[in-house]
Amino acid sequence: MAEEQLKEIWNNLAEILALYGMSLVGAIIILIIGLWFSGFMAKMTRRLMSRSSKIDATLTGFVSSMVRYAIIVFTIIAVLGKFGVQTASLVAVVGALGLAVGLALQGTLANFAAGVMLLLFRPFKAGHYVDAGGIAGTVRTITLFSTELDTPDNIRITVPNGQIWGQSIRNFSHHNTRRLDVGCGISYSDDIDKALAVMKQVAEADSRVLKEPAVNAFTDQLADSSVNLVVRVWCASSDYWALKWDMNKAVKQAFDEAGIDIPFPQRTLIIKGNLPAEASTTQEKLS
Repeated sequence: MAEEQLKEIWNNLAEILALYGMSLVGAIIILIIGLWFSGFMAKMTRRLMSRSSKIDATLTGFVSSMVRYAIIVFTIIAVLGKFGVQTASLVAVVGALGLAVGLALQGTLANFAAGVMLLLFRPFKAGHYVDAGGIAGTVRTITLFSTELDTPDNIRITVPNGQIWGQSIRNFSHHNTRRLDVGCGISYSDDIDKALAVMKQVAEADSRVLKEPAVNAFTDQLADSSVNLVVRVWCASSDYWALKWDMNKAVKQAFDEAGIDIPFPQRTLIIKGNLPAEASTTQEKLS
Protein backbone atom coordinates (compact mmCIF):
# COMPACT_ATOMS: atom_id res chain seq x y z
CA MET A 1 0.00 0.00 0.00
CA ALA A 2 2.76 2.38 0.92
CA GLU A 3 4.63 1.52 -2.24
CA GLU A 4 1.57 2.33 -4.34
CA GLN A 5 1.20 5.75 -2.64
CA LEU A 6 4.88 6.55 -3.18
CA LYS A 7 4.59 5.52 -6.78
CA GLU A 8 1.51 7.73 -7.22
CA ILE A 9 3.31 10.69 -5.64
CA TRP A 10 6.30 10.12 -7.87
CA ASN A 11 4.11 9.93 -10.94
CA ASN A 12 2.41 13.20 -9.97
CA LEU A 13 5.78 14.88 -9.46
CA ALA A 14 6.95 13.55 -12.80
CA GLU A 15 3.87 14.98 -14.48
CA ILE A 16 4.37 18.34 -12.77
CA LEU A 17 8.03 18.43 -13.76
CA ALA A 18 7.10 17.46 -17.30
CA LEU A 19 4.52 20.23 -17.48
CA TYR A 20 6.29 22.98 -15.57
CA GLY A 21 9.93 21.89 -15.54
CA MET A 22 10.99 24.07 -18.44
CA SER A 23 8.83 26.92 -17.16
CA LEU A 24 10.49 26.62 -13.74
CA VAL A 25 13.96 26.64 -15.28
CA GLY A 26 13.00 29.59 -17.49
CA ALA A 27 11.53 31.46 -14.51
CA ILE A 28 14.70 30.94 -12.47
CA ILE A 29 16.84 32.16 -15.35
CA ILE A 30 14.61 35.20 -15.85
CA LEU A 31 14.72 35.96 -12.12
CA ILE A 32 18.52 35.72 -11.95
CA ILE A 33 19.01 37.84 -15.06
CA GLY A 34 16.41 40.39 -13.89
CA LEU A 35 17.99 40.81 -10.46
CA TRP A 36 21.44 41.19 -11.99
CA PHE A 37 20.19 43.62 -14.62
CA SER A 38 18.36 45.73 -12.02
CA GLY A 39 21.55 46.16 -9.99
CA PHE A 40 23.57 46.88 -13.11
CA MET A 41 21.15 49.55 -14.35
CA ALA A 42 20.99 51.14 -10.88
CA LYS A 43 24.78 51.46 -10.82
CA MET A 44 24.85 52.85 -14.37
CA THR A 45 22.15 55.39 -13.52
CA ARG A 46 24.01 56.51 -10.41
CA ARG A 47 27.28 56.76 -12.35
CA LEU A 48 25.77 58.78 -15.19
CA MET A 49 23.91 61.19 -12.89
CA SER A 50 26.97 61.65 -10.67
CA ARG A 51 28.89 63.07 -13.61
CA SER A 52 26.73 66.20 -13.57
CA SER A 53 27.47 68.70 -10.82
CA LYS A 54 23.95 70.12 -11.23
CA ILE A 55 22.24 66.94 -9.99
CA ASP A 56 21.97 66.55 -6.23
CA ALA A 57 23.21 63.34 -4.62
CA THR A 58 19.80 62.81 -2.98
CA LEU A 59 18.08 62.79 -6.37
CA THR A 60 20.76 60.49 -7.79
CA GLY A 61 20.19 57.88 -5.09
CA PHE A 62 16.42 58.08 -5.42
CA VAL A 63 16.35 57.74 -9.23
CA SER A 64 18.80 54.81 -9.21
CA SER A 65 16.64 53.04 -6.60
CA MET A 66 13.50 53.65 -8.66
CA VAL A 67 15.18 52.17 -11.74
CA ARG A 68 16.20 49.07 -9.78
CA TYR A 69 12.77 48.44 -8.26
CA ALA A 70 10.97 49.08 -11.56
CA ILE A 71 13.08 46.39 -13.27
CA ILE A 72 12.47 43.99 -10.36
CA VAL A 73 8.69 44.51 -10.68
CA PHE A 74 8.80 43.75 -14.42
CA THR A 75 10.97 40.70 -13.69
CA ILE A 76 8.45 39.31 -11.20
CA ILE A 77 5.64 39.85 -13.70
CA ALA A 78 7.66 37.98 -16.35
CA VAL A 79 8.32 35.11 -13.90
CA LEU A 80 4.61 34.80 -13.10
CA GLY A 81 3.85 34.80 -16.81
CA LYS A 82 6.02 31.69 -17.23
CA PHE A 83 3.59 29.83 -14.93
CA GLY A 84 0.50 30.88 -16.86
CA VAL A 85 -0.55 33.78 -14.63
CA GLN A 86 -2.55 36.38 -16.56
CA THR A 87 -0.04 39.24 -16.34
CA ALA A 88 -2.33 41.64 -18.20
CA SER A 89 -4.82 41.47 -15.34
CA LEU A 90 -2.00 41.79 -12.82
CA VAL A 91 -0.66 44.91 -14.54
CA ALA A 92 -4.18 46.37 -14.57
CA VAL A 93 -4.54 45.71 -10.82
CA VAL A 94 -1.14 47.28 -10.09
CA GLY A 95 -2.06 50.27 -12.23
CA ALA A 96 -5.39 50.73 -10.47
CA LEU A 97 -3.69 50.41 -7.10
CA GLY A 98 -1.10 53.01 -8.11
CA LEU A 99 -3.86 55.39 -9.25
CA ALA A 100 -5.71 55.00 -5.96
CA VAL A 101 -2.57 55.65 -3.95
CA GLY A 102 -1.75 58.64 -6.15
CA LEU A 103 -5.19 60.20 -5.60
CA ALA A 104 -4.91 59.66 -1.85
CA LEU A 105 -1.48 61.27 -1.73
CA GLN A 106 -1.93 64.20 -4.11
CA GLY A 107 -0.35 66.75 -1.79
CA THR A 108 2.56 64.48 -0.93
CA LEU A 109 3.19 63.64 -4.58
CA ALA A 110 3.06 67.34 -5.47
CA ASN A 111 5.74 68.03 -2.85
CA PHE A 112 7.72 65.08 -4.17
CA ALA A 113 7.55 66.36 -7.77
CA ALA A 114 8.57 69.84 -6.58
CA GLY A 115 11.47 68.31 -4.63
CA VAL A 116 12.68 66.52 -7.75
CA MET A 117 12.58 69.82 -9.68
CA LEU A 118 14.46 71.65 -6.90
CA LEU A 119 17.15 68.97 -6.75
CA LEU A 120 17.40 68.81 -10.54
CA PHE A 121 17.50 72.53 -11.40
CA ARG A 122 19.02 73.66 -8.07
CA PRO A 123 17.83 77.29 -7.82
CA PHE A 124 19.54 77.26 -4.42
CA LYS A 125 21.64 74.94 -2.30
CA ALA A 126 22.50 74.41 1.34
CA GLY A 127 24.06 77.50 2.89
CA HIS A 128 22.32 80.01 0.60
CA TYR A 129 20.15 82.78 2.06
CA VAL A 130 16.86 82.77 0.14
CA ASP A 131 13.31 84.04 0.20
CA ALA A 132 11.30 80.98 -0.86
CA GLY A 133 7.65 80.21 -0.33
CA GLY A 134 7.23 83.55 1.45
CA ILE A 135 9.84 82.61 4.07
CA ALA A 136 13.36 84.06 4.24
CA GLY A 137 16.21 82.13 5.78
CA THR A 138 19.40 80.15 5.30
CA VAL A 139 18.91 76.79 3.59
CA ARG A 140 20.02 73.87 5.74
CA THR A 141 18.60 70.74 4.09
CA ILE A 142 16.79 69.98 0.84
CA THR A 143 14.89 66.69 0.75
CA LEU A 144 12.46 65.21 -1.76
CA PHE A 145 9.44 66.44 0.20
CA SER A 146 10.49 69.55 2.15
CA THR A 147 13.20 72.16 2.64
CA GLU A 148 14.53 73.28 6.02
CA LEU A 149 15.39 76.96 6.56
CA ASP A 150 16.94 78.78 9.51
CA THR A 151 15.62 82.33 9.96
CA PRO A 152 17.94 85.18 11.05
CA ASP A 153 16.57 84.87 14.61
CA ASN A 154 17.59 81.16 14.58
CA ILE A 155 14.21 79.49 14.10
CA ARG A 156 14.13 76.26 12.07
CA ILE A 157 11.24 76.25 9.56
CA THR A 158 10.29 73.26 7.40
CA VAL A 159 8.63 74.35 4.16
CA PRO A 160 6.84 71.89 1.81
CA ASN A 161 8.60 71.82 -1.56
CA GLY A 162 5.30 72.40 -3.38
CA GLN A 163 4.99 75.77 -1.65
CA ILE A 164 8.50 76.76 -2.74
CA TRP A 165 8.44 75.58 -6.37
CA GLY A 166 5.03 77.18 -7.00
CA GLN A 167 6.29 80.70 -6.17
CA SER A 168 9.16 82.99 -7.12
CA ILE A 169 12.47 82.26 -5.40
CA ARG A 170 14.87 85.06 -4.42
CA ASN A 171 18.41 83.79 -3.87
CA PHE A 172 20.50 86.44 -2.12
CA SER A 173 23.62 84.26 -2.08
CA HIS A 174 23.72 83.20 -5.73
CA HIS A 175 26.15 85.97 -6.74
CA ASN A 176 29.32 86.84 -4.88
CA THR A 177 28.57 90.59 -4.95
CA ARG A 178 25.52 92.75 -4.27
CA ARG A 179 24.53 96.37 -4.83
CA LEU A 180 23.79 98.51 -1.78
CA ASP A 181 21.83 101.78 -1.85
CA VAL A 182 22.07 104.05 1.19
CA GLY A 183 19.66 106.96 1.15
CA CYS A 184 19.39 110.12 3.24
CA GLY A 185 17.36 113.34 3.00
CA ILE A 186 18.74 116.88 3.36
CA SER A 187 16.94 120.21 3.70
CA TYR A 188 16.19 122.33 0.64
CA SER A 189 18.50 125.05 1.96
CA ASP A 190 21.58 122.77 2.01
CA ASP A 191 24.14 122.43 -0.79
CA ILE A 192 23.28 119.26 -2.78
CA ASP A 193 26.73 118.92 -4.35
CA LYS A 194 28.40 119.20 -0.96
CA ALA A 195 26.11 116.54 0.53
CA LEU A 196 26.71 114.19 -2.41
CA ALA A 197 30.46 114.65 -2.04
CA VAL A 198 30.25 113.84 1.68
CA MET A 199 28.25 110.64 1.03
CA LYS A 200 30.64 109.54 -1.69
CA GLN A 201 33.64 110.21 0.54
CA VAL A 202 32.12 108.11 3.34
CA ALA A 203 31.52 105.22 0.95
CA GLU A 204 34.98 105.29 -0.60
CA ALA A 205 36.60 105.33 2.84
CA ASP A 206 35.13 101.93 3.73
CA SER A 207 37.39 99.04 2.73
CA ARG A 208 34.41 96.73 2.17
CA VAL A 209 33.17 98.86 -0.73
CA LEU A 210 34.42 97.52 -4.06
CA LYS A 211 36.37 99.78 -6.40
CA GLU A 212 34.50 98.40 -9.41
CA PRO A 213 31.75 99.23 -10.15
CA ALA A 214 32.63 102.73 -8.93
CA VAL A 215 30.74 104.48 -6.14
CA ASN A 216 27.86 106.58 -7.46
CA ALA A 217 26.01 109.33 -5.54
CA PHE A 218 22.94 111.03 -6.99
CA THR A 219 19.75 112.97 -6.23
CA ASP A 220 16.92 110.48 -6.02
CA GLN A 221 13.81 112.53 -5.22
CA LEU A 222 12.50 116.02 -4.42
CA ALA A 223 10.22 115.07 -1.55
CA ASP A 224 7.76 117.15 0.47
CA SER A 225 10.16 117.98 3.27
CA SER A 226 13.58 117.01 1.97
CA VAL A 227 15.85 116.41 -1.01
CA ASN A 228 16.51 112.67 -0.96
CA LEU A 229 20.02 111.58 -1.92
CA VAL A 230 21.40 108.09 -2.53
CA VAL A 231 24.92 106.70 -2.55
CA ARG A 232 25.17 103.43 -4.50
CA VAL A 233 27.99 100.97 -3.85
CA TRP A 234 28.87 97.32 -4.54
CA CYS A 235 30.17 94.91 -1.94
CA ALA A 236 30.63 91.21 -1.22
CA SER A 237 27.33 89.48 -0.47
CA SER A 238 28.63 88.44 2.94
CA ASP A 239 29.31 92.12 3.87
CA TYR A 240 25.93 93.48 2.76
CA TRP A 241 24.07 93.91 6.04
CA ALA A 242 27.04 94.98 8.17
CA LEU A 243 28.05 97.55 5.55
CA LYS A 244 24.49 98.87 5.27
CA TRP A 245 24.19 99.46 9.01
CA ASP A 246 27.64 101.01 9.31
CA MET A 247 27.13 103.34 6.36
CA ASN A 248 23.81 104.61 7.70
CA LYS A 249 25.60 105.61 10.87
CA ALA A 250 28.66 107.02 9.09
CA VAL A 251 26.58 109.20 6.71
CA LYS A 252 24.61 110.68 9.63
CA GLN A 253 27.81 111.48 11.54
CA ALA A 254 29.47 112.96 8.43
CA PHE A 255 26.45 115.21 7.79
CA ASP A 256 26.57 116.43 11.39
CA GLU A 257 30.26 117.32 11.04
CA ALA A 258 29.65 119.10 7.71
CA GLY A 259 26.69 121.08 9.08
CA ILE A 260 24.18 119.44 6.75
CA ASP A 261 20.68 119.16 8.17
CA ILE A 262 18.48 116.06 7.97
CA PRO A 263 15.03 117.73 8.21
CA PHE A 264 11.93 116.57 10.01
CA PRO A 265 8.65 116.39 8.07
CA GLN A 266 7.06 119.87 7.80
CA ARG A 267 3.51 120.99 7.05
CA THR A 268 2.12 124.46 6.29
CA LEU A 269 -1.36 125.07 7.72
CA ILE A 270 -3.55 127.77 6.08
CA ILE A 271 -6.91 128.64 7.66
CA LYS A 272 -9.37 130.76 5.65
CA GLY A 273 -12.77 132.40 6.39
CA ASN A 274 -14.38 133.90 9.49
CA LEU A 275 -13.05 132.22 12.58
CA PRO A 276 -14.40 132.16 16.14
CA ALA A 277 -12.38 134.03 18.71
CA GLU A 278 -10.88 130.83 20.07
CA ALA A 279 -9.77 129.72 16.57
CA SER A 280 -8.30 133.21 15.88
CA THR A 281 -6.23 132.89 19.03
CA THR A 282 -5.06 129.46 17.85
CA GLN A 283 -4.12 130.90 14.44
CA GLU A 284 -2.08 133.64 16.10
CA LYS A 285 -0.21 131.04 18.13
CA LEU A 286 0.48 128.97 14.99
CA SER A 287 1.84 132.08 13.25
